[in-house]
Amino acid sequence: MSDLPIRPDTPCVAVCSTTFDEICRGCGRTVVEVAHWVAMTAEQKEVVWQRILAQGYPRRNT
Repeated sequence: MSDLPIRPDTPCVAVCSTTFDEICRGCGRTVVEVAHWVAMTAEQKEVVWQRILAQGYPRRNT
C-alpha cells in the first residue's frame, strides 16, 4: 500500500490554455507533463500535484 495521498486521476479542470507560456492556465501543468501524464508513475504525479497545489492550481475560472 502506498503512502501517497489520494488524488483525482488528473488535475485537469477543462480550462486548457497554454497560449502565453508552457504552463496550462487551468491545471498548472507544463505541456510536457500534460502529454506524459498517463505514462507517469504515481510518485511522479505526486511531485507534480505538490508543485501545482503550492502554486494555487488547479484553477477553474482564470
